[in-house]
Parts: sequence; C-alpha cells; structure tokens
Amino acid sequence: MAPAFYLIPLFAVTIPFLVRAGILGKWRQVYVLKPISTLIVIAAAALSFLQPERSTTYTIGVLVGLALSLAGDVALMFEERRRALLAGLGSFLSAHVAYAVVFGIVGRASWWDALSAAVLLAVGTVVYGRLSPKLDGMRGPVLAYIVAISLMVSRGVSTLPSPALGTGQAVMVTVGAVLFYVSDVILALCRFWRPWRYRRISLAFYYGGQFLIALAASGFG
Repeated sequence: MAPAFYLIPLFAVTIPFLVRAGILGKWRQVYVLKPISTLIVIAAAALSFLQPERSTTYTIGVLVGLALSLAGDVALMFEERRRALLAGLGSFLSAHVAYAVVFGIVGRASWWDALSAAVLLAVGTVVYGRLSPKLDGMRGPVLAYIVAISLMVSRGVSTLPSPALGTGQAVMVTVGAVLFYVSDVILALCRFWRPWRYRRISLAFYYGGQFLIALAASGFG
C-alpha cells in the first residue's frame, strides 16, 4: 500500500473534531486542527514522491494548489474584512486554476466534457442567481470564482476516460473536485444568501475533496 494511505486513519480523526469545533464556535480548536488537517493533506501529496512510478507534474500541480488553498484558508480567517475576503477568493481561485491545469494535462477530452459543462452551467447559474442580489460590489469576483471552480470540476471529470490514470484514481480526482465544489457552494450560500448554523459541515467536504485529490498522486503506475 502506498505510504500516503497510512494517513487515512489520522485524517479520519482530525476532520470530525474540526467540524465539531467549527459548529460549536470553539475557534482555538479550529485554529489548531485546521493547520494539522492541511499538513496531513500536503503530506499525502508529497509522499507520492516515494513511489517508484509517479507523475511529478501531477504531484507538483497538486502541491501548488494546496499551497494556494492554505493561503486562502489563512485569509478567510478574517473574512469579515473585505480585503481579507477578496484575498481569500483570489487565493482559492488561483488554486482552482492550478488544479484545472494539472487535471487537464493528465485528462483527456471526451463527451464527458459536454455533459459536465452542461451540468455545471446549470448549477452555476442557479447558485449565482441566489447570490447576486446580495453581492453588491462582489459580483465580478464571485462570478470569476464560479467560472474557475466549474472549470476545475470539468477538468477533474476529464480524467475519467484518460488512459494516464487508473479507474480508482480518476474517480478520486473527480469526486475530490466535486466535494471541493460542494464545500464552496455551501459557504457562498451561507455568507451571501441565507445563514446556516451548521455551515461548518463544509469543512468535511473541503478536506475530503482535497485529501482525495492528494491521494490520487500515489496512484500512478
């Protein structure tokens, strides 16, 4: 078994406690558990370098995306400040672009592209329609973000027919991208449309998605 997979039990412990701390508003615990969870994900991706057969391009692309996501996480700790919110959006937008590029490199164009594009266009239109009335001067950045994350998911789906990845590996990439998308939709709707007490459940989707994308790096060969 690839070394990265030995991190799964540790990850399965930290995430429930992180979600619980977020829901209960125990921010000291959040500020401890979040960096630990992020380091586990980064370690999962980096451990793929120990594999005799690997895609250095994929691993480096994922590590770039994780570094940008970490910057976004830090900025969004101060999301009540407009500059911090914009910085967080910019960091995560860049992370989605990094993922989209690397998924595109290892993926392959197919009819899945048309299907995923149609679904993402429909979902994105509905979500933006809900958010738009309360976005004020944030319409442009939020629209750009929706486009970027939709592109990321679409490129993730493009790995399904790719001969460069195994079936299980491609499923991890695709499901990971979708979970990341769901996490961001939950956060956006809770911030700009309707508050939800349990919005921190988005952390489970976020870290679950990131972890699957990172684990996929150990599946080459």
